[in-house]
Amino acid sequence: MKNWGDMPDHARVWTYQAERGLADEEVRHILNSGEAFVRQWTSHGANLDASFNVVYNRIVLLSADEQAVAASGCGIDKSVHFMKDLSNTMGIDFFQRTMVLFKRDLEWEEAPLNVFWAMRKAMLVNDETLVLDTTVRTMGEVRSQMEKPFSKSWHAEMWGK
Repeated sequence: MKNWGDMPDHARVWTYQAERGLADEEVRHILNSGEAFVRQWTSHGANLDASFNVVYNRIVLLSADEQAVAASGCGIDKSVHFMKDLSNTMGIDFFQRTMVLFKRDLEWEEAPLNVFWAMRKAMLVNDETLVLDTTVRTMGEVRSQMEKPFSKSWHAEMWGK
């Protein structure tokens, strides 16, 4: 297991969004469970150089440096199984894909996608509104592109700018 901050920019990232904000106690439980998982996470019998983190008390991130050992289909399946077990154990859906996290008045807020689009149409969300991009694929993207203005997000592309 590698320290989250020491993961290289090229390391692959899998993102899981909780259906709601997480209490600090829940975050600690998730971090402890995630650390235990990545310590034993393997792909074709080889240990993955991996790390685990929770950000914004909402986004669970799993990362693997695939330069030494690639996360094969079976290795990825193990991580999905781990997250599904965590979902079942905690009663929290980590496979939420319909909520948008955005910053308004210095606070992170959430809205279902259809409500977010209505807010955009009503000009309550503008090009400078910060959104969390859960489609990031690498540690470099997590560091530089996870938090971005609406105008530079996939939402803007869907909106048609």
